[in-house]
Parts: sequence; structure tokens; C-alpha cells
Amino acid sequence: MTDITNQQPAVDLDGYFTRIGYDGPRTPTLATLQAIVQHHTQTIPFENLNPYLRLPVNLDLASLQNKLVYSRRGGFCFEQNGLLRHVLLALGFQSRPLGARVIWGRPPGFMPPRTHMVQLLTIAGQPYMADVGFGGMTPTAPVLLAPDRVQETPHEPFRFVMAEEDYVLEALVAGTWRALYRFDLTEQKPIDYELSNFWVCHHPTSHFISGISAARVAPGRRYALRDNKLSIHHIGGASEERLLTSVAELRELLDQTFTITIPTEVDADAALQPLIKTA
Repeated sequence: MTDITNQQPAVDLDGYFTRIGYDGPRTPTLATLQAIVQHHTQTIPFENLNPYLRLPVNLDLASLQNKLVYSRRGGFCFEQNGLLRHVLLALGFQSRPLGARVIWGRPPGFMPPRTHMVQLLTIAGQPYMADVGFGGMTPTAPVLLAPDRVQETPHEPFRFVMAEEDYVLEALVAGTWRALYRFDLTEQKPIDYELSNFWVCHHPTSHFISGISAARVAPGRRYALRDNKLSIHHIGGASEERLLTSVAELRELLDQTFTITIPTEVDADAALQPLIKTA
């Protein structure tokens, strides 16, 4: 008799590739990885509506596919990179899941918990980091794990520098190298991500429950939303900002610019109203 209690659904590669608009090769090569990362980051938005609305965030494959592939929704790192890892494993890539400490916007020496997921892919003997879930600064290409080597992407240049035993990912933003996160090569288990996911969804200091964040990339620019403040960053150029003045305007922006369908399980309008600030 077959035990079906622990069976996982198969990865819907056709559904995923239709979702991201990719119809290229499915061989485990660097060119394939580059194309998938570029398509994924331009079509599946970063967003934290579920934690903010106090809705569950489940990391099993069925939940990831239902939300990110079938439901016109996005997610944050554990969802985005979790889904991508399932896809890449199904294509024959070698993937090691890692845990990163976010230091973007933090003072020097700050050591936060591991609340970010990335993965290391070995391709033709070379290690590449892939990350499609870091919000407004998500790398839009895999980055070779080679310290002090500046690497171009469809958006900003990135590089790794070393801090003791950790790799620190930096991005060149407006002429300044800024640190995003740091990690070592310790493999993470699913329970490690479950614990970190619970922390970001429930801890009182988590910004995922105090407001909404959304991000999406497009050729030559990045869109970022925090509460009712929209920023449009033009690569190599100036940035634009504007404040949204109503829930209706916020809803329209989430739908049209970030391609997010707002959940209907709760009164989203009542939850979004406190985010409409005048300054």
C-alpha cells in the first residue's frame, strides 16, 4: 500500500514558466538560471500583505504554488526563494539553501538573526548565489560567489566582500557600495526557515506586521512601496516619490503597478486605512 500522507505535489513547471513568461531552455545551465531569475523578478512581486493582514504564510510547495503561481500574488524571501528552489531542483540544478542576516540600513556591527533565505547553486563547478526575494534591492541576476569582483546585472552592480567567515553582498547605489546582507555556507533545513518565517510574521519588532511593503522590477527601474509612499528608482538616474492619499489609490497601485490581488478573507480596507499618512 502506498503511503500518501507525506507525498508532496509535483512542481508545476509549465504553470510557473507561464506565470513568469519564460519559454526558453530547461537545462541546468548558467544561461537558464540567468533567464529564470530575470523573468521571475519582473513578474512575481515582493509583498507582505499576509503578515500585515494577519493571514498565514505557509511554506509547503502546494501553498507556494497556489499563492505565487496561481493567485496573482507575490511573497517575501521564504516564499519567493522557496518556490524558485523547488523549480531549480526539478530542472536538475544543485542547490544549497542558506540563511542570511539582513544589514541593509543598519549601523556597522549590527548582528541580526537569520531572517532571509538565499540559495547557492553550483554550475560547472562554480558557486552562484540566487535570490529573488529581497524586496526593493533584489539582485536581478545570479551573483558569482567571488569576493571583491564587481558583477553587472540588468540593474545595479553587485559584489561580495568578506567579513570574518561571512560573505557580505553589496550593491552599488548612487555611487556608494551599500551592504544588503551577510551569510556563511551553513546549509539550512526546512525547520530553520519555518522558525524564521514565524519570527518575521509575528515578532512585535518585525516591520512585516507594522506596515506593508511591495517591490517589483522593470527594465531600467525599480518600484518600491512602503505603506502609502511609492518610490520609483531609475537605474543610473533620479528617483521619484509620491504619497498615496486614499485606500482606493493604494488598492489601484497594488493592482496595476505591483500586479497584486488583495486578499478578500479579511476587511483589507479597514486594515489599510491607518497606512494613509500625510507625511
